[in-house]
Formats: sequence, structure tokens, C-alpha cells
Amino acid sequence: MIRRLLERLTAKIDGPLFALVACVLALGLATLYSAAYQAPGRVGAQALNVLLALVLMWVAAQIPPQVFMRYALPAFVLVLVMLAGVALFGDVRNGARRWLPLGFASVQPSELMKVAMPLMLARYFHRHEAALRLREYVVAFALLAVPTAMIARQPDLGTALLVAAAGFYVIFLAGLSWKVIAGGSAVVLASLPVLWGVLHDYQRRRFLTLIDPSSDPLGAGYHIIQSTIAVGSGGITGKGWLGGTQTHLEFIPERATDFIFAVYSEEFGLIGASLLLVLYLALIMRGLMIAANAPTFFTRLLAGSITLTFFTYAVVNMGMVSGLLPVVGVPLPLISYGGTSLVTLFLSIGILMSIQHHRALVQT
Repeated sequence: MIRRLLERLTAKIDGPLFALVACVLALGLATLYSAAYQAPGRVGAQALNVLLALVLMWVAAQIPPQVFMRYALPAFVLVLVMLAGVALFGDVRNGARRWLPLGFASVQPSELMKVAMPLMLARYFHRHEAALRLREYVVAFALLAVPTAMIARQPDLGTALLVAAAGFYVIFLAGLSWKVIAGGSAVVLASLPVLWGVLHDYQRRRFLTLIDPSSDPLGAGYHIIQSTIAVGSGGITGKGWLGGTQTHLEFIPERATDFIFAVYSEEFGLIGASLLLVLYLALIMRGLMIAANAPTFFTRLLAGSITLTFFTYAVVNMGMVSGLLPVVGVPLPLISYGGTSLVTLFLSIGILMSIQHHRALVQT
């Protein structure tokens, strides 16, 4: 009877995808234990976050993709209204207005937009699949630009980047012409001086210190300098679990969140980093396989966007910690401490599982 119950509970869970997620999560919890060694409560809190995220993943896996498409527009409008609420009534924390108080709790609508955006755009292109013209792509970019600009104004450049990436991947997978991409890239490059003027002072400093971190070693360049020292000091095999000197002497800033990859690299070295990269690559390949086998335009676009956004998470965080990209506050997926981003990721993984399980049941 217990076996039958377990089979029912796991019937719609994609085995290979879940196994890869579980492996990365195990590495993440071990690294977080070391990073938060002097604050063990964070590990317990993250374990509770994982349990909640797993429940949401399971629930999402049970829901047919048609239901996600049906409620994509209401979800997008709701999150957009919540973003407007943040601009008007949001809590200010560390100089940024990102949280919306609801009385019983505070939520970060920008995280929810990471899921609502690809859902909305995938639904939009599915509805116009028979006649995709330049007008449809212009409308899609407008739908993407509004929430991205609202999130960037909070300011939250990292989340705005991820939302923009999630939406762009849908537009790209929908068949956006390479000529349009080349023209748009040229426009972006030409407008860089204008965009530079829009950035906040601390954001400009992050880009400048990427070029020369030593120009402000105790200020804006401190994060990059200390994280690259930690990554390099791990060598081939690392210093061993709980043996990271940069970590436990508290040189690495934000070592449990955005810079946890520096902790991981210091303790597990190049071999451990390569293992993590292989797990991420396998997870991304599994997601792309699900996207390739999806039966409808909506599910193909949605699965492809979710998978490529996960890829963006990993590349931006690792590049940021290694000093190859500016510091933009993007967590390392399934590794960094944080409840909201973890829940968003698992919700997306649950949607992938739903697409995989219901692929033969979706009407084409």
C-alpha cells in the first residue's frame, strides 16, 4: 500500500530531472553549512525553504500545461499590479524598494515575474502562431519592457536582467529574425551612453571596478577581489569541506547568497567546480530535451525559456564571482541561500515536469 502511494505521488515527477536537482541541492546545502558556519540557523531555514519549494514543484507538476496557459494573462496582470504597488507602497530595505507588505507577510513581485513573463509571452505567441509578423514581436517586446523597467527602477538590476532574459528567450524561440537581433544589438550599443546615464552611481561603480578592481579595493572592488582570491586559492582539489580560510575568516562578502560559488570553489577546487558545471549542463540538456519533445508551440516556448533562464542564472553568477562579469546580484541556482528565488526555481522545474508528463495528453 505504501509502495502504491509513493508511485502515485511520484507518477508525474520526471526522474532524471529530479535526480539532477537533488544532487545540486545536496552540494548547495553542504556549501551553505560551511558558508553559514557561524549562523547555523540559516541552514535550517534553507531546509524549510527546500521543503516548501518541493511541495510547490510537486503541485506544479500535477497541473496540465493548458491550465498554465489559461491563467497566464491573469497572473501577468496580477504581478504587474503588484510591481506598481511596490513602487507606491513598497518597503525600503538597504536603499531599494523591492518588497510589497501584505500584512501577514512581504512578497517580492519581481521574483514572481520571472515565471509570469515567459508564461505570458508563450501564451501570446501561441495565440498568434498562424501569422507571426513584425507587429507581434513589437508587442511582445513592449510587454517585456514594461515590467523590466519597473524592476530596474527599484533598483534591482540582477532580477531585471533575469526577467528580460526569460522574456527574450521566448521571443527568440518564437522565430525572431537574426536581422532584427543584429539591428537591435546595434541600437543597444549606440544607446549605451544614454543607458549609462540612467544607471545609479553604485551600478556604474560595479562596471568600472570590473575593469580595474584595484581602483577601489576596500569599496566597490572588494567583492570581486576577495571572491577571485577564494576561487583561485582552491586550486585543483580545494581546501576541503569546512576548510576554506577565506570563508571562515570572513573575507568573502555575501558568502551565503550571491558569492557562495567562491566558498564552493575554495573548498572543492577545480574538480568540484567541474562537477557542478557537469550537473548544471546535464540539467540544462534535460530541460532542452523536454522542450524539443513538447507537443505545442506554447509548451515548447515555455520549456525552452525556463531552461535557458536557468542557464543564465548559472553563467551570470559564476562570471560575476570569477570577475568576468559585473556584480549584479544574481543567486547561484539551487545553491545560494534564499527562499523566494528557490521557490521560483522549483516552480519553474515543476512546470517542466508538467510539460514532460502531459506531453501525450496536450491537444495539438
